[in-house]
Amino acid sequence: MNSMAIDRRRFLQGSAAMSLGPCALSWPVRAGDGGFAPAAFASAVRRGSGFALLLLSEDGSLLREIPLEARGHDTTVHHEAGIGVMFARRPGDFAVAFELARASPPQVFRTPADRHFYGHGVFSQDGRLLYATENDYENARGLIGVYDVKAGFSRVGEFPSGGVGPHDLHLLPDGRTLVVANGGIETHPDAGRAKLNVPEMRPSLAFIDREDGRLLARHELGWDFHKLSIRHLDVDHSGKVWFGGQWEGSLDEAPDLLGTASLDQPLKLLEMQAALPARLKGYIGSVSLDRSGRLLAASAPRAGRVLYFDTATEKLVSQSHIVDGCGVAPRGVSGFAISSGGGELRAAAPGSDDVGLAVHHNTAFDNHMISFAS
Repeated sequence: MNSMAIDRRRFLQGSAAMSLGPCALSWPVRAGDGGFAPAAFASAVRRGSGFALLLLSEDGSLLREIPLEARGHDTTVHHEAGIGVMFARRPGDFAVAFELARASPPQVFRTPADRHFYGHGVFSQDGRLLYATENDYENARGLIGVYDVKAGFSRVGEFPSGGVGPHDLHLLPDGRTLVVANGGIETHPDAGRAKLNVPEMRPSLAFIDREDGRLLARHELGWDFHKLSIRHLDVDHSGKVWFGGQWEGSLDEAPDLLGTASLDQPLKLLEMQAALPARLKGYIGSVSLDRSGRLLAASAPRAGRVLYFDTATEKLVSQSHIVDGCGVAPRGVSGFAISSGGGELRAAAPGSDDVGLAVHHNTAFDNHMISFAS
């Protein structure tokens, strides 16, 4: 694959769907305990003319490949239960559940016919339930779908997301409160990837009681920033939320693209250098805290950059440059792994040179990568 940046709106178009089944899986050499070497990272990818979920080692080598019927987006894992789930990219209606260390065939489950996934989800702390952002597209309502893990991921309920176009969501450390990034953008499968309400969009960050669906708080930035779609999140050990946005207005007017909030604190944008939001093309692709919680990494794939912020001072401290680098995940105590549309995986940390870990040929990493380390 050449080094040209991938237009993620056109990423993987025209690829034939692949069926899932035991004979379609590609598994690595067995580890000594009868399972497989432990994975460090996972990401959706394009592989040749198809799609897959890749599980990778700490050094970036391939451990497992699970074919997908269409383009995937993000993955969530539950370590104690030993399972993970990859969600389809909007407007896909499928998700793929897999075991972390066994060769059992993956399980595909789907939304109801009048819903679709938005690409993100999270397990309850006990691993019994899975929560996923969804679209009730005929009524332009954001929803959180609830799935019973032990019942084969059967869908057992839903509740409002607190806004339109929910994307990322996380569970706060209390184990009960969900935080949802409502991007504010109305979409419909019949319109493809078109954004139907940009002049009226109202993004928000919603805090919801996962047990009864009650909206506990809903924070907005105000009308001057109503075109800043809140998209991706991470949560630190104190419950503070760090978010990244995507600007739907003129780049000359792009505001700061990252911010913080909490259940009882309003949204606040992090100050960037002058003109930096425009140079980033108004687009943050992924956000991730390092394992210490002292650094925030935010990718800007359209600009070929990853930004690093000190979480104590909330100031920009460093940048990495990687063509079409979007997936970021913690690696080590205070570093990150970065994946790119060119199939590259790199290790990076502020104050040190980036290190190439691996290049996967004929592969394009999608927007998100997760770390399996708990």
